[in-house]
Amino acid sequence: MTPRWRWWFIGALFLAVVIAAIYLPILRRNIRQAAKLQQRSEEQARRELAQPTVINPSDPKVKAKLFWASGADDGTLSAVTVELPLSNNPVLRSKQVLNTLLAGPVDTELRTLPPDAALLAFYLLPDGTAIADFSEALGTSIPSGIESEQMAVDSITKTLAANVPQVRRLKILIHGQEMETLAGHLDLSQAFVVNANAASGPRAAVANDEPAAASAAPDALTPAAAAVKLTTLTAKP
Repeated sequence: MTPRWRWWFIGALFLAVVIAAIYLPILRRNIRQAAKLQQRSEEQARRELAQPTVINPSDPKVKAKLFWASGADDGTLSAVTVELPLSNNPVLRSKQVLNTLLAGPVDTELRTLPPDAALLAFYLLPDGTAIADFSEALGTSIPSGIESEQMAVDSITKTLAANVPQVRRLKILIHGQEMETLAGHLDLSQAFVVNANAASGPRAAVANDEPAAASAAPDALTPAAAAVKLTTLTAKP
């Protein structure tokens, strides 16, 4: 190779490196944005398949408070006011706000619950104890760690406390089963205090408004069985 062609080759190589250095960050950013859009589409599809829509447009619109991560990276939550048509029935109302909470905020970085988690059932006992049955993804897809697990449960309890005054305590089940922990750290064996001063819900709200799935596991709790088990539980702050 003659000196002239060598310099041409070195120049072309240098130019290619410069172009790559400029283009690669742009390409990475575009790939990340495309991945986020695809993730949002997949999340929406999962929610449409897994979560029945219980929002009734004829219900009166109220300003609901939903609790998501504050973004301060310190494990704190921030209340976001959203105008939603909410039922006066405490069971339906609880489902409505929890499904909206599961759908996540506009900024997906602030979500506190896994995008593939779903609310399978919700019951309210006469003493104000609520039983929320979530899909397995709530325990398997959440980042393992006391802070992320505590934020997930706090976002649920605070959202219920702000919007459903009849709920006094909350027992969380995973696919109909009582679990010792959420994802290895946070204790789920007892009920969480939601609103210690709340009035007990009406007896008519004890049963779920939807029939339990016929394919429930043998050890899954029915509303009656849960009522018996929960009478021995001590509320957990």
